[in-house]
Amino acid sequence: MAEAAIVDGIFRALSDPTRRQVLERLSARPASVSELAAPYDMALPSFLQHLKVLEKSGLVRSRKAGRVRTYSIAPERMKLAEDWLERQRSMWERRLDRLDSYLMKMKEENSE
Repeated sequence: MAEAAIVDGIFRALSDPTRRQVLERLSARPASVSELAAPYDMALPSFLQHLKVLEKSGLVRSRKAGRVRTYSIAPERMKLAEDWLERQRSMWERRLDRLDSYLMKMKEENSE
C-alpha cells in the first residue's frame, strides 16, 4: 500500500504541464531555481510550489550551495511509475488477446 501512495504522488506531480516541463529541462542537466523559473510568467513563490510538489514526490532532489539551490532529476521514482504502467499495459494486452480469441471463435461459429 505504501508503494501505491508513492505512485499516486508521482502521477499527481506529473499531472501538471509546468512540472512535466521542469522534469524535461532537468533531464538535460541540473539547474538552479532561477534558471528553472526564468521561462515562466509566474511569481517565484508560485513556481516554488511546483518544485516543492516535485521534490515531495521524489522526482527531483535539491541541494543548496551558499544562496543557490540547485535541482536535479531523481530517476529512481520515475521507475515506479514505469513499472505501474507496464503492469497495466500487460493486463490490457492479455484482456484484448482474450477478446480477440473470443471474437475469432464467434466469427468461426457464425460462418459454419
